[in-house]
Amino acid sequence: MAESLELSVDLGRGLRLRSPVMVASGTFGYGFDAPQVDRSALGAIVTKGTTLRPRDGNAPNRIAETASGMLNAIGLQNPGVEHVARVFAPQWATWDVPVIVNVAGDSVDEYIAVARRLDGVPGIAGLELNISCPNVSDGLQFGVDPGLAAELTGAVRVVTRLPLWVKLTPNVTDIVAIARAVENAGADALSAINTYVGMAIDVRRRRPVLSRGTGGLSGPAIKPLALHAVWEVAAEAGIPVIGIGGITTAADALEFLLAGAAAVQLGTVNYTWARAARDVHDGVAAYLQEHGLRGVGDLPIRSATVLTHA
Repeated sequence: MAESLELSVDLGRGLRLRSPVMVASGTFGYGFDAPQVDRSALGAIVTKGTTLRPRDGNAPNRIAETASGMLNAIGLQNPGVEHVARVFAPQWATWDVPVIVNVAGDSVDEYIAVARRLDGVPGIAGLELNISCPNVSDGLQFGVDPGLAAELTGAVRVVTRLPLWVKLTPNVTDIVAIARAVENAGADALSAINTYVGMAIDVRRRRPVLSRGTGGLSGPAIKPLALHAVWEVAAEAGIPVIGIGGITTAADALEFLLAGAAAVQLGTVNYTWARAARDVHDGVAAYLQEHGLRGVGDLPIRSATVLTHA
């Protein structure tokens, strides 16, 4: 690798990651249960969704395999923010990779309380607001309405100095409108996208496979849809976009980076291939070197390029 190659990315408010590759919320726990993963390839770890109080999550079945993907309805099982701040964060503070805490809640006040508790805690490098969870009751209410999304983002922005990312739902008519709203309300970056609402039915038992009926669809099946969402949002956003959705290989990640994403998160692939982050990191670096590019920032293409060659 050429010494001049620049793989680091700036995601706002002083947060610069050494790599554009991260692991997505919900697929990596709190970072303690993935010993085979090479953390040196990671720019950051995004934790499981964290709420004000502990949650048990949904009853089984909570995961179902589908063609080229999986459905999950875990239901935000987590130990609560106090445990995260007191027990997990001191351990993260000793790591050489930043940890971003994914924050969830049922009301604006709950999001505010979680963000306030985590602000200034050593070991916590930033927050990702989960306004888009499709597998809990009312989990999408903030993410589908620009006004509510902006209200929530602005309220959290007031109580924290940490970098603030907002995770967008694809289950909307106009994702760009939501992106604009949260950017104007103070978001530092946009995570695009969360899972699509889906379901599976057990034809033998004649009932839904998942206990709550529906869940979030992830994995390679959603990659083209997620890529289009990133393309649309990145064209309008004035803040970094983090691409998520079905990324399995370095080529997948490069598609998102070419579409305008500043970084990517790997999700479902973590369940099937422990070396995925290292492979994607090294593959992106090799592509940059092969094409004579100085860094990740040189990758995005423009709509005009596509139109010119159409």
